[in-house]
Amino acid sequence: MSSVTALGKRPCSDCGGELEWNAAKQALACPYCGFVPKEQPANAAAAAGVAEHDLEKTLAGTSDDRRGYGAETVKVKCQSCNAISVFDPSHVAQRCDFCGSPSIVPYQETRDAITPESLLPVKLDAPRVRDLVKSWVRSRWFAPDALKSGALTDTLKAIYLPYWTFDASAHADWTATSGDYYYTTESYTDSKGQRQTRQVRHVRWYPTSGQLDHFFDDDLVPGTVGVRMDLLRKVEPFPTKNDLKPYDPAFVRGWTVERYQVDLRKASELNHSQMDREMESLCGQQVPGDTHRDLRVQTAYAARTFKHILVPVWLVNYTFGTKTFQVLVNGYTGATAGDRPISWVKVFFYIVIPAFLLLVLIVLAKSQEG
Repeated sequence: MSSVTALGKRPCSDCGGELEWNAAKQALACPYCGFVPKEQPANAAAAAGVAEHDLEKTLAGTSDDRRGYGAETVKVKCQSCNAISVFDPSHVAQRCDFCGSPSIVPYQETRDAITPESLLPVKLDAPRVRDLVKSWVRSRWFAPDALKSGALTDTLKAIYLPYWTFDASAHADWTATSGDYYYTTESYTDSKGQRQTRQVRHVRWYPTSGQLDHFFDDDLVPGTVGVRMDLLRKVEPFPTKNDLKPYDPAFVRGWTVERYQVDLRKASELNHSQMDREMESLCGQQVPGDTHRDLRVQTAYAARTFKHILVPVWLVNYTFGTKTFQVLVNGYTGATAGDRPISWVKVFFYIVIPAFLLLVLIVLAKSQEG
């Protein structure tokens, strides 16, 4: 993964400080004097629109004018988590933004990454995210008290993650064996020797077939390896269908942007697998009857297009004891997910002891019945 911090400098006309994207103001602003210029990336973005690119043609070869981040950069690689961070030449990297390791070395690549097509501008600022993280920590009942009183948000990092979005028209032909339930009455002898009757379910099987047309719109494939995938899935979705803005380096000033390590070809293969699973599920819903088996689906895809986009997250990495944990916040919706240590003292007092007491009460109740 790689990162881009403060690409394309732009000085404040009032104080000379570097303008940064301000989530609270939803505008490029000076973090020192608060000046907000009239010229904003959102204005140019609205006029430019968000374009889709032909997947097959791009896989055959991407021109250099659609590569890079629009500014001179310097790259370093973390030897601990393999993160590749891309910075403005004036930025000095001390530690990896993703794992905090100081083990970073210069990195050279033979060709720049594909330029992001569009992004979701971050909506939540740092104070709001700190409140969300603190609320999340307080809600973890079995977390150690020392964790709840700790300053976790001191390690808060603002990061744009890379995603690929894919569109495609799909046509599927399917065959299956459908089943209708029917019931018969049978007699049996129960454990007391009495004759009883009961309903027994059977299945009447018959062949079926059909067709299905479906359009995939912004099917998402993460390009990140810097955050845990299970946590990322918990803070999804990102509203990419309606709220994307065309990429402008001004949107990411003051932020870190991760360079994808899941490249376009690999992402397109993952997307193909995702679509196959979705088409099988959709065809399965079309099969008539009460149940079915032997579903076979043959799908053809056409007009596959893609975008390389960036989505905002806030990341907290912290160490408790000898282990490292991660908390992730969706920078657009505020959805929060993370992992945390467990206080086994609390588990003992709140689960083990009550369970033991309940068991004792059950034993006493049964002994009294006897």
